[in-house]
Amino acid sequence: MSVLTAEPGAVPAGEEPPDTGERHRLTAVTGLAALSLDAMASVAYGPEAIVLVLAAAGAHGLGYTLPVTLAIAALLAVLVASYRQVIAAFPDGGGSYAVARTHLGVRTSLVAAASLVLDYVLNVAVAVTAGVAALTSAFPALYPHRLWLCLAVLVLITGVNLRGIVESAKAFIVPTAVFVASILVLIVVGLFRSSPASTVSAAGHASELAGNASTVGALLLLKAFASGCAALTGVEAIANAVPSFRVPRVRRAQHAEIALGAVLGVMLIGLSVLISRFHLQPVAGVTVLAQLADASLGHNWGFYVIQFATMILLALSANTSFGGLPVLLKLLARDNYLPHVFALKADRQVHRHGVLALAVVSAALLVFSGGDTNTLVPLFAIGVFVGFTIAQVGMVRHWRLERGPGWRGKALLNGFGAVLTGVATVVVTAGKFAEGAWLVVLMLPLLVGAFVAVHRAYGRIGDRLGLGRIPQPPHRERSVVIVPVSSLSRLTSQALSAAASLGDEVRAVTVCHPDPEDRAQLHALERAWAEWDPGVPLVRLACERRTLGRPIAAYVREVAAAEPATQVTVLIPETEPERLWQRLLQNQRGAVVAHAVRRETDAVICRLRFRLS
Repeated sequence: MSVLTAEPGAVPAGEEPPDTGERHRLTAVTGLAALSLDAMASVAYGPEAIVLVLAAAGAHGLGYTLPVTLAIAALLAVLVASYRQVIAAFPDGGGSYAVARTHLGVRTSLVAAASLVLDYVLNVAVAVTAGVAALTSAFPALYPHRLWLCLAVLVLITGVNLRGIVESAKAFIVPTAVFVASILVLIVVGLFRSSPASTVSAAGHASELAGNASTVGALLLLKAFASGCAALTGVEAIANAVPSFRVPRVRRAQHAEIALGAVLGVMLIGLSVLISRFHLQPVAGVTVLAQLADASLGHNWGFYVIQFATMILLALSANTSFGGLPVLLKLLARDNYLPHVFALKADRQVHRHGVLALAVVSAALLVFSGGDTNTLVPLFAIGVFVGFTIAQVGMVRHWRLERGPGWRGKALLNGFGAVLTGVATVVVTAGKFAEGAWLVVLMLPLLVGAFVAVHRAYGRIGDRLGLGRIPQPPHRERSVVIVPVSSLSRLTSQALSAAASLGDEVRAVTVCHPDPEDRAQLHALERAWAEWDPGVPLVRLACERRTLGRPIAAYVREVAAAEPATQVTVLIPETEPERLWQRLLQNQRGAVVAHAVRRETDAVICRLRFRLS
């Protein structure tokens, strides 16, 4: 038995050389910048979502803003602790999909995957439209062009991510740092004020506060909690993209997850304290964050810095999806639930096909919505809560099976989180069903069905190929090589030489049409062939219709039927021009013949390239 030995320094197939590609992976800091933009940007609309719901109960209802936010912060702490454990237990990434696949079964894992896919795609569309909406609010003249601006931002983010996740992280470190620093300064300054520094931004705008309400029911608080949970979108992104981190991947990803939870929690609680401190109320056309910036810093350059930083971060928060979704698609492709092309990586550790697929689908959503945020927001956040709940339930089962030190406390923590996120899922879905959430409810089973269909197709292909079984030993068969020709040239000579090297018998074929001009060309070719005498017979294929591929395919079928134990190969000679534009000068006959033979026969097709350079 012969064994091939590797050259010194060679790396076994499927393994990566030490340190190769590590510089294209994330550290804890760059991971925070690349994968937390969605969660960071949520402070721009999370507290506002709470305030808008509680405003239905008047000023008395707004007094519950801080308690509701504290409940959300507690859930955030539960989620961060849970996903920290998910990172350690599932270092290959995948988040709720990986947890569910291991502990809850295939169908549940596919529901988790489908929910994450929907959330990631909608996050891109919502983030881009929200960022552009902030821009058009500052410059109203750009409003008619918002769709083209959205598409331009999407192209920019896609281009940065195609250069590698580390490149995107480096590009987004500064905007993230500016935004976080601005919000923290806003909170610190506001805590030292006993009254608002300015109310200019809200002046002249109609209040959205209910006038006569004075009671706050449990259902209203539950709805406010569910709406505010939109601030938790993106918490799972780091756990989904653990393979994108540098070694030691688990530790770096856990540090990034903890940092994300700490910063996000501080910002959410701090902003809610200021909302209560300044007795802010929602007004039409002005965000709560803008009012807070006005009240804390005054209507000056600091106010505009925060608005500009918010606009930039909202637009760039789409990068969270570009960091997490391609890794999830890779895992689905690895498990045969998506085309295997999504598992391929480019030189810079980029799952290029996943990035491009996300960009194309997001662009379609932007066109569908016309660049309008309000059209997309009702569809947002449902998918991520489904994933949260499945991940928490899966981790409860994980602890029960593992039974390590302190497993009961960990299982209780995850179980409590599952109850909270499960309730939030039901409330958000029910509350937004008529506003468009029905589309997400419809798409989830359709996506799961598509995953199952792809898996079955790969199963059938694997059965036909005999994957996992030892095949019959290879053996040699008699081979006939058929070479289509239309004239004599160096290309013809090289094609016949290559054919003689491939097979036991070579036959040249030429298609003859009944037109006088074609007959004259055929006679000229036959005379030249006889004079050349290459030792290869020239077979004339008569055809009444002006077609090239079908008569050759018919002849191949005849040969295969007459000699069933013979391997038939069709060698198609083609020229390869020196310049790319010169390909437009070719007649594409080779492609026509190859298509016909591939469609109508089982013959092997070999396309010989003759370089003209």
